[in-house]
Amino acid sequence: MKLSVIGCGYLGAVHAAAMASIGHDVVGIDVDQRKVDALASGKAPFFEPGLEKLLEAGLAEGRLRFTTDIEQARGSAVHFIGVGTPQRRDSSAADLTFVHAAIDDLLRIVGEGEIIAGKSTVPVGTAAALAERISGSGAVLVWNPEFLREGWAVADTINPDRIVVGVPTEQGERTLEGEHAAEVLRSVYHTATAKDTPYIVTDFATAELVKVAANAFLATKISFINAMAEIAEVTGADVTTLADAIGHDDRIGRRFLGAGIGFGGGCLPKDIRAFAARAEELGKRESVAFLREIDDINLRRRDRAVHLVVEALGGSVFEKNVTVLGAAFKPHSDDIRDSPALDVATRLHGLGAHITVTDPAAIDNARRVSPQLRYVDDRDEAIRGADLVIVVTEWDEYRRQLDPEHAASLVAGKIVVDGRNCLDAQAWRAAGFAYYGMGRP
Repeated sequence: MKLSVIGCGYLGAVHAAAMASIGHDVVGIDVDQRKVDALASGKAPFFEPGLEKLLEAGLAEGRLRFTTDIEQARGSAVHFIGVGTPQRRDSSAADLTFVHAAIDDLLRIVGEGEIIAGKSTVPVGTAAALAERISGSGAVLVWNPEFLREGWAVADTINPDRIVVGVPTEQGERTLEGEHAAEVLRSVYHTATAKDTPYIVTDFATAELVKVAANAFLATKISFINAMAEIAEVTGADVTTLADAIGHDDRIGRRFLGAGIGFGGGCLPKDIRAFAARAEELGKRESVAFLREIDDINLRRRDRAVHLVVEALGGSVFEKNVTVLGAAFKPHSDDIRDSPALDVATRLHGLGAHITVTDPAAIDNARRVSPQLRYVDDRDEAIRGADLVIVVTEWDEYRRQLDPEHAASLVAGKIVVDGRNCLDAQAWRAAGFAYYGMGRP
């Protein structure tokens, strides 16, 4: 099947390469010539495990190409929209500028019976409005939200845990065009549907809500355990043991119950803020009022990490050498958007500490955003002479591969702050370190 992908950022580039890998003929369209040139040469403009291998294979087989020319998308059976929906500068709402620009471009070339499939995360009600815009073009709009995890995006695209497709409806019933479009999308995802991956066909509003509701739930779970960490810190309880204990309950589960400095990235923070903003527009602010507290809890954990470093260094970080292990908002990614790790590092720098940051993938991105910090590629060199080491991104290079005894031979001060509660506290204490966890004694 011939497919086009409009927008070749994180979502679009992964989707294009993954679709080519399962046999489709895919053209990726983007307005950024440098991005297109990189992708066309098999180079991912961001760090995502496994993506470059897919790019190279798709390009070599002739199934994948990238261009700035929207005319190259003409004749595609399905046009996927994978552009960004960042937070607006003047509010918490989502900025749909790029979505509308993509629709404008597609309306110039889209043909009768072709399908426009939105994948971008948008406020509920967006798809219905866009369907009105394309009415009369002969194309059919569906909404097919993405559920990618950075670091595992390739696998999540090829082998998703569910596929959701919102189609046009009239008086609560799917239209014939909608039914047909749903079957076409089922064929697009043939490798997944052949494995009986849940394939959920619904209306526009439900499809839009599935994405933001999933993110809101995950954010709630993370901030819940961080709220428990706040209580643990004043009572002497251990939030890690607490999470283990309640996680054995099948109704709760252990995943996303890792207390620490909170979540970040380009999706979760802006999506829950946009969801709350949209609910307010709909007159249902009270329905998601808890999301504002979720956001507040999340940001407070960054404050707590900074305070913990100050406390560990006797009340002041001025002129102290602090090594920050991690810059990306999560491991297996070079994404520093709204990164708690980089936020903590810059705050400590603002308090007068000498900050050294290291990260396996995100140093270049971090340096562009926070050039005032010192960056070192080599982990051991980064911690050499440190008065304190703080772990803020749980890369395996830090949580599994950094031996406490080895670290003790390099640092100037044996103090470690575990901002992700990912270290073996007993092992670090046995090596002579003063260990400080988030919500742990």
